[in-house]
Amino acid sequence: MFEFELIKKSNKSKARRGRFTTPHGVIETPVFMPVGTQATVKAMTTDELKAIGAMIILSNTYHLHVRPGSELIRQAGGLHRFMNWSGPILTDSGGFQVFSLAGQRKITEDGVTFQSHLDGRKIFMGPEEAVAIQHNLGSDIMMVFDECTPIPAEYDYVRDSVDRTTRWAKRCLEAHDRPDKQALFGIVQGGLYPELRQRSVEGLIPLDFPGYAIGGLSVGESKHDMLEALDYIPDLLPENKPRYLMGVGTPADLVDGVLRGVDMFDCVAPTRIARHGMAWTSQGDVSIKQSRYEQDFTPLDPECGCDTCRNYSKAYLRHLFKAGEILSARLMTMHNLYYMIDLMSQVRQAIESDTFEDWAENFFAKQAKTR
Repeated sequence: MFEFELIKKSNKSKARRGRFTTPHGVIETPVFMPVGTQATVKAMTTDELKAIGAMIILSNTYHLHVRPGSELIRQAGGLHRFMNWSGPILTDSGGFQVFSLAGQRKITEDGVTFQSHLDGRKIFMGPEEAVAIQHNLGSDIMMVFDECTPIPAEYDYVRDSVDRTTRWAKRCLEAHDRPDKQALFGIVQGGLYPELRQRSVEGLIPLDFPGYAIGGLSVGESKHDMLEALDYIPDLLPENKPRYLMGVGTPADLVDGVLRGVDMFDCVAPTRIARHGMAWTSQGDVSIKQSRYEQDFTPLDPECGCDTCRNYSKAYLRHLFKAGEILSARLMTMHNLYYMIDLMSQVRQAIESDTFEDWAENFFAKQAKTR
């Protein structure tokens, strides 16, 4: 039921064009995946997501476990039926919360005890629990339970964390009894230490996961350090399986990642910045709250085909934002997600036509010009 086909490789960079088949549909890669942490991509209906070309969306195991509870979602027929989304879904295991809730958790060999961000109650999650919750959710792609270490972190701490994450990955695999219905991906950790990234890969490859994620980046390190890590980590992974860079997702990050051999990306940034009045466009970043747009009756992006750009002006969008209207978040979100999804469609076409490196050069030149 799960199959990754490597359709084309660039001979000028590490860019790859692939296709990942899942029970709920085909994912053309490279792909950007909108994030629906709590079983919703904020401000968007599932019909709108389909209309802008989203092929797969994400939800989060920890958040859905806390509210409304994975058992309720199982009773509803699984996450697809619960949120009325017929395409593929990827669920993060909750491991990132080990990082983000650093002041409210305790890590042991068994797993992690969290303090709920909602009501303060204690919640325990280990590999078996993370898998059981994701079984209830019924996602197409599940993630192993891991620890996302901060950057910077001491070498010895990261080494011990990598080894524990590998042991947790084995336990996840042993608890996962429906590999024909849900694909379980491994997660490579190791911070900015190349030998620990290698150590992580060497522990995970023998487990033969159907896909591998690169975790522990975009957690505070510089852009230079992130790209330096991406220069070698994808090369360590199997060529015949999808490579997923977790939580990284500005337009430039996506293009940089594709150049280095990454297939899948996700990030909350497009929806988050939209709610704060910021748009990514082919002409550069647009902060709609700025006074210079008060009488600007042109679209956010003249090269964009989304409903927002075809029907509304910057002046109107600025008015909605300043007035605190809900429609502001909806229209800005629709544009940002359309932009990211269309960007990856252009990337796939460029790889297919052997023009991706030239396309990327033009993309970065245009970005530099608009800054």
